[in-house]
Amino acid sequence: MSTDLEARIAAIGLVDHHVHGALREAVDRPAFEETITESDRPIPPWMTQFDSQLGFAIRRHCAPLLGLEPSAGGNDYWAARAALPPDELTRLFLRASGTDHWLVETGYKGERILDPAAMAAWSGGRADEVVRLESVLEDVAGAGASAAGLRAAFRTALHERVRHAVGLKSILAYRHGFDFDPAPPSDAEVRNAAGAWLRAIDESAAPRVADPVLLRMLLWEGVRTGLPLQLHTGYGDPDVELHRCDPLLLTRWLKAIEPTGTDILLLHCYPYQRNAGYLAQVFPHVYFDVGLAVNYTGARSGAIVAESLELAPFAKILYSSDAWGPPELHYLGALLWRRGMTRALAAWVDEGEWTLADAVRVATMIGRSNAARVYRLDSDVECDG
Repeated sequence: MSTDLEARIAAIGLVDHHVHGALREAVDRPAFEETITESDRPIPPWMTQFDSQLGFAIRRHCAPLLGLEPSAGGNDYWAARAALPPDELTRLFLRASGTDHWLVETGYKGERILDPAAMAAWSGGRADEVVRLESVLEDVAGAGASAAGLRAAFRTALHERVRHAVGLKSILAYRHGFDFDPAPPSDAEVRNAAGAWLRAIDESAAPRVADPVLLRMLLWEGVRTGLPLQLHTGYGDPDVELHRCDPLLLTRWLKAIEPTGTDILLLHCYPYQRNAGYLAQVFPHVYFDVGLAVNYTGARSGAIVAESLELAPFAKILYSSDAWGPPELHYLGALLWRRGMTRALAAWVDEGEWTLADAVRVATMIGRSNAARVYRLDSDVECDG
C-alpha cells in the first residue's frame, strides 16, 4: 500500500506557492554555506553548515544527482558540485523537483537570483510573480515621493506592479512583528509617519521601511487589491523577534479584513504551525504552509509535515519550499515534503483510518490544487470532499 502511495505522491506536479529564484552565478564554498542557514552572521571557522539537519539532507538526497553515493562527505559533495556550471546545476535540480509551477517572490536580493521567466526556462515549467509590498513602498520613497503624496503614489505603483502578478507578500514579521494596531491608519497618521521616515532616509543607502504605521498602510492597501496576500510568520533570520511572529497575534487583524474576502497565506509558521492550523480552521480566508521549516529540519521534517495535517481542513494547506539561492533547496523542499506526506498518510491508510484514494486526493490538493484555486492559476482545481 505505502509503495503505491509513494509512487502516486511522487507523480504530483507540484505548485510551489512561495519560492525565490535559484542563484544566477557560481559561488564559492563559504558563500554556499551562508545560503544554507538563516543566520546572517559569519560562520565560525571551527564549524561547517554541512553539519546541520539541512546539510545532512543535502548530502543524503542531493549527492546522488551529482553521481555520488548518498550521504557523501561534505568535501566530496562540494567537489562534485563545483565541477558543474551554474546553469547545469540549476536545470538538474529544478527539473528533478517535479514542480510544474513556481510562484516566485522577487523582493529579496533579486539581482543575485533568477527571475520568474528564467525559473520557468530552466525548470521546463511555469512561473508567476509574487510582489513584495515593502519593496514597492521603498521604490516609491526612493523615487522622491512626498509625505503627503506617499499613500497615493504607493497605490499607483502597486497597481502597476501587480498587473501580471498572482499574489502579494509582506515581511511585516521582520520589520516590526504582529503586535500592531489592526485598524487601517488614517491619512494624517500616514502623512506624519511618512514625513519622519522620508526625513530619516540616508541618501547613501536604500530606503528601508520599518514604521508600524506605514507597514499597516501597505498591508491594507495590499488587501484592497484583492490578490492573495502572503505573510512571513515564525522562523527566519535574526531580524525576526520570534515571539512577535506568532500568527495568533494576527487574530484581530484577520477579523478586521475578513469582510474584504482577501485570502491570507501564512508562510512557514515554525514553531507555530499548530497555531497557524487553528487560524486556517476557524477563518475561511486563512491558509498556511510549513515551507521553510521542511528544508531546515531535514530528517525531522516528516514530523513538521504531519503536524500541519492535524487541525486545518485539507483545502486550507499549501505546499511551498521557500527556496532561495542554491537549486538544491528547490529540489530538497519538494523531496522532503513528498516523503513527509507519504509517511504520514501511509500510516493512516495502513491503519484503516483513510482510504488510499483519499490519501492521494489530499496530497494532490495540498501539493497543487489548493494553490491553483487560491491564486486563480490556469491549472486543475480539486476541491471536492
